[in-house]
Amino acid sequence: MSEKITLTIDDQKIQAKQGQTILQAAQENNIFIPTLCALRAEQKNDLKNDLAPGACRICTVIINGRSMAACTTPVAQDMVVENDTEELNELRKTIIELFFVEGNHFCPSCEKSGSCDLQALAYRYQMLAPRFRYAFPNREVHAESPKLLLDRNRCILCRRCAEAIRTPDGKPFFGFNKRGDKSTIIMDKELVKDISDEQAQQAMHICPVGCIIYKGKGFDTPLGQRRYDHKPIGSDTTNSEKELEKEGAEGEQS
Repeated sequence: MSEKITLTIDDQKIQAKQGQTILQAAQENNIFIPTLCALRAEQKNDLKNDLAPGACRICTVIINGRSMAACTTPVAQDMVVENDTEELNELRKTIIELFFVEGNHFCPSCEKSGSCDLQALAYRYQMLAPRFRYAFPNREVHAESPKLLLDRNRCILCRRCAEAIRTPDGKPFFGFNKRGDKSTIIMDKELVKDISDEQAQQAMHICPVGCIIYKGKGFDTPLGQRRYDHKPIGSDTTNSEKELEKEGAEGEQS
């Protein structure tokens, strides 16, 4: 058995396995840390590895006064982690706003609306209108694949698809071209011709936004039955329950 260590996240002592990241430990202990590039526990399914590219930085936590990505930082004995603070939540809200203005995210017309992690986090951190100017980039939509639609306008460069969706011999169906603000998601035109229905659906499922859509399934789930229609993202975790209780108490006092 892996050696157990003890650490503290937001004044809550938890146990974790040696070698785990802070995010993995938090997920196993029902503590919500937001993520857009690493997978949440319920999304992993049959994937061989946990994905933690450290791309979105929305899982940033504070350790000994330093900002660290929870998805790439390993746990340590007696580590003290600040996660649910006003400062960090404001940082996360800012990152979400930057994602919205950098791309073209028109939620009412998006097939992923109601099941989109970015949209759900915008609700959680109460984003109303971004404070930044919209970039309105002009990006191509790729519809040549027989099973997948790739809308680059919605891509947030999380790299989930490139890391997770691969052929049996390990070749990625997705990749990225160029660098920096010119970076663009691409599909291997030859490989994607033979992508299975299961992998195509999995690609749509793990994409945190509406960039990858399995053709014919975009609006398959009716309003009211989508992933976040009844339970906001992270609402079933212990720290979220405490937040709701706090909000309720503050409402009664006012």
